[in-house]
Amino acid sequence: MAEITDSFLETYAESDALDLAGLVKRGEVTPAELVEAAITMIERLNPALNAVIHRLYDMARTSAEAVDRNAPFAGVPFLLKELASSWTGAPNTNSCFFLKDIVADFDTEVVRRMKAAGLVLVGKSNAPENGWSITTEPKLYGTTKNPWKEGITPGGSSGGAAAAIASRMVPIAEASDGAGSIRVPASCCGIVGLKPSRGRVSLAPFGDYWYGSAYFLCCSRTVRDTSAYLDAVAGALPGDPYTPPIPSGSWLDLSSHTPKKLRVGFSVTPPNGTPINPEVKATVLATVAVLERLGHDVEEHDMPLDAEAVWKTYTNMTCVQTAATFGYHETVIGRPVTPDDIEPVTWAIIERGRSTSGIRHISDIEQLRQVGRDIVGDLVAYDLFVTPTLAQLPRPLGYYDMSEPDIDRYNAKWTDAVFAFPFNISGQPAISLPLGWSGGGVPIGVQLIGRYGDEAMVLAISTQLEQEMPWKHRRPSP
Repeated sequence: MAEITDSFLETYAESDALDLAGLVKRGEVTPAELVEAAITMIERLNPALNAVIHRLYDMARTSAEAVDRNAPFAGVPFLLKELASSWTGAPNTNSCFFLKDIVADFDTEVVRRMKAAGLVLVGKSNAPENGWSITTEPKLYGTTKNPWKEGITPGGSSGGAAAAIASRMVPIAEASDGAGSIRVPASCCGIVGLKPSRGRVSLAPFGDYWYGSAYFLCCSRTVRDTSAYLDAVAGALPGDPYTPPIPSGSWLDLSSHTPKKLRVGFSVTPPNGTPINPEVKATVLATVAVLERLGHDVEEHDMPLDAEAVWKTYTNMTCVQTAATFGYHETVIGRPVTPDDIEPVTWAIIERGRSTSGIRHISDIEQLRQVGRDIVGDLVAYDLFVTPTLAQLPRPLGYYDMSEPDIDRYNAKWTDAVFAFPFNISGQPAISLPLGWSGGGVPIGVQLIGRYGDEAMVLAISTQLEQEMPWKHRRPSP
């Protein structure tokens, strides 16, 4: 094995995942050397950031020896989020004290596809308890820091993944999104985060999550890495409840195509009346100006959405789902969950879920399906819709506090993500791109939303913006 020199570490840090896989395929490095580089970076950077909560180095070293060097991500170090996805032999706690001793004994379908793609698991990334936050500050594992600025959130719930990628521990990591949890941390940490179309990535062996409103994919530093990852893990299985249209080619190839002239709608007016940060607004308007210069037709369009009412209904639905999930966990653990096992807001969520009638729950589901239909109908005239990812810059750590026992007070602070959660309901693909930085050096994400099933267009226009408004060279100070 070659020595892990500072020069090699710099090459590792500046390369995206496909660059690293290319080095392996050309025989310039081995998967084992990439694993050692990742371990070195994690050991250097993680003590200050707390992005990686389980170090799986022995597993990674063993896996590196068996990598298929023709796989798309041959030998690329990778993190799995500490939520939902199951990788045999890895902890699977959902960042919850109640589940702290759980180790996965099977692979979910998406993990099988990760392995086939040549990704090498080096650790698991931090997440809030059960993913119920847009920051990453679980009591079980502690707070993840934002590598760009001390004292601000990295976002959540995929905040550990985003911080690890932004700081160059790994080039790509799993992420999931039930109300913005891929896009919000991507925005906070200055990276790429795509929430795919409903049903694009199979949830097998599970039936569904949140009636099609929870999604799995990744965060990365480049559009092409995200495109290639989508190629690697997408695809429905027999019995999956949703099956979006299949593109005519690979997403990696389609992402490099110059988009046709698009009709673009945009909004900088939050549909719940929450204030918008001036630098966030300016970044969206600058993006729209670039799109117009590239020849696309643009017009402002504000969504006629009662976001506050919809958010309450969505919360009620997810409370019932969470209560049901904990019923399953109780069966696995062999005893009832108690308030001492979980954070206060999680207990409040479970109690609300348990007290909600079946009639109320069905009514909530039908209301949300109607909202999804209305959102798609409202945007049907546009090929692309552009908004801020977050209405505000990343909040201070502690702003979103899961020790809050009142779920309504807790949820009232999620207004910054008002542009994100509607597209979990509508099922449309939505990506956050790091297209601006504040005067204080904090990343600002812009969200691009496409038509259902049209990730190809979203990725192609994202590539165009990546070329016009590049970000890959930006890197937080160690």
